[in-house]
Amino acid sequence: MTVEEVRVNLESGLHARPATKFVNLAKGFRSKITISHNGKTADPKSIIALLSLNVQKGNIITIAAEGEDEAQAVAALSAYARETE
Repeated sequence: MTVEEVRVNLESGLHARPATKFVNLAKGFRSKITISHNGKTADPKSIIALLSLNVQKGNIITIAAEGEDEAQAVAALSAYARETE
């Protein structure tokens, strides 16, 4: 399992357009991926689940993945969350 904590730098956090891009990115990996924030965990391959976390700019999220491409999944999702749009 690969796990990383990331500060979200996206201006609007993980809402609407950035969340859609995040979901599409997550769907490109075969590993089981979870995102955790404020004691809640969601499947980042589901837009509804991801939006339910209410992640804002500056929040810390935990990205975890387990599977054949776990390291690549965590690296790609972490890099996107750190972007400044």
